[in-house]
Amino acid sequence: MAIKTLKFGLFLVLALIFAGCNVAPQAIDYGHESCYFCKMTIVDKVHAAELVTHKGKVYKFDATECMIHFMKDFNVAEIELYLSNNFTEPEVLIDATEATFLISKQIPSPMGAFLSAFKYRSDAEKIQQEKGGRLYNWNELLLHLSE
Repeated sequence: MAIKTLKFGLFLVLALIFAGCNVAPQAIDYGHESCYFCKMTIVDKVHAAELVTHKGKVYKFDATECMIHFMKDFNVAEIELYLSNNFTEPEVLIDATEATFLISKQIPSPMGAFLSAFKYRSDAEKIQQEKGGRLYNWNELLLHLSE
């Protein structure tokens, strides 16, 4: 009986350890949570962003540009997920490394970079035709914002 109890206890401990390391996005509580970088309240449902570390820690931002600026002083080797809100689907987080970004003076973002993320390049191109601006992939955007 003692061995059975010990096995069950070990199983419980391991389950709790793995449950605590859940590497997944978390919903943003708009209007209540603050940006980890600039400390502003996150209210814009089309420009917010998140980083999730390999250990499951989530950092939330009011804009993709805040996430990128935060990364300059963070060990990016710890990051598992880079997420940005999809411009065409408010509150939906997408893989920022696979997104297409549009910088257009006609689409303000919370920190003034005029930066929006799109899951599909075709959606970004459509908005670009309407609003103007320049398209970037993730690596191009990182270079652009580091200048």
